[in-house]
Amino acid sequence: MLQPRPRNSRRRALQGSAAVFVAFGLLLWWLLPLGEKSPGGTISISTGTQNGVYQLYGELLQKALAKDMPGLDVTLETSEGSQQNVQRVATGEADFTIAAADAVERYVLDHGEGAALLRGCARLYDDYVHVVVPRTSSVESIEQLRGKRVAVGQPGSGVRLVANHVLKAAELDPQKDIRPVSAGIATMPELLETGRIDAFFWSGGLPTSAVTDLSHRFDIRLVPIGPELVKKLHEQRGEAGYYRSAVVPPDAYHKAQAGDPVQTVAVANLLVTHAGTDPALTEGVTRAVINSRDRIGEKVHAAQRVDLRTAIYTDPLDLHEGAGRYYRSVKP
Repeated sequence: MLQPRPRNSRRRALQGSAAVFVAFGLLLWWLLPLGEKSPGGTISISTGTQNGVYQLYGELLQKALAKDMPGLDVTLETSEGSQQNVQRVATGEADFTIAAADAVERYVLDHGEGAALLRGCARLYDDYVHVVVPRTSSVESIEQLRGKRVAVGQPGSGVRLVANHVLKAAELDPQKDIRPVSAGIATMPELLETGRIDAFFWSGGLPTSAVTDLSHRFDIRLVPIGPELVKKLHEQRGEAGYYRSAVVPPDAYHKAQAGDPVQTVAVANLLVTHAGTDPALTEGVTRAVINSRDRIGEKVHAAQRVDLRTAIYTDPLDLHEGAGRYYRSVKP
């Protein structure tokens, strides 16, 4: 005959079950930190020109965010590039953007509207300055662009900013010593191919598809920007301090480089937001950027260089509170 279980035993069993449920709930909370708190609503990301790397990166990030935060509606806004992107976020026209560090610093130094409220989320990948000419061109150096028709990017673009600095480093006045043409990467290749310009500046991740496509139908090459010009760039101070010597590797544009590396200048890109952006939202966006690196990198090869160890360095901007929360959560 079975004896009744002692009351103390039943109490201990109930207490044990309750402890299990509490532990299970805590485990779910830890594994699903966003849970029901996953941000919703609508945000905008200012990207770049239609055929540029910023736009493609934005499209792929939009897909990553749709997977990670399904309640979030993300709209993309094309732009002329970094300078316009920074202005949009600073003034509240966009919530997030990608911008080169030199353009961010220029906006801060100019005391642009809302500059003090700009915050960084992540250091992404480097942009490399391209100076593209027909293979048959006599131009072998930046100094030899004197008198040439040169596309220097649209007003408000990061290309225009860096082109002006590089030309000045070569002792060329961007308005007087060349024949400047306002054009972006959407039209530069065709202008060069049809002989309406002699060269164009571009600053973007490697490789930029528009340059690759041009090299497959028209013989081009890259004009080097040597260390001596980088030294002169740094003498300009201000945002020029964010430029560094770099090398376009031999396989970036196989047909354009004929297997040779090309000296140039690089500058870091940052994911930028506003100080007033919701910390939970910024944490989620930063997480999506880092976690989607490999998926985005399949299409935007430069994104493969996004590194958790260096992403936290968003100079010249302070790190946003939500981004800092993410980096602390994944710290070993």
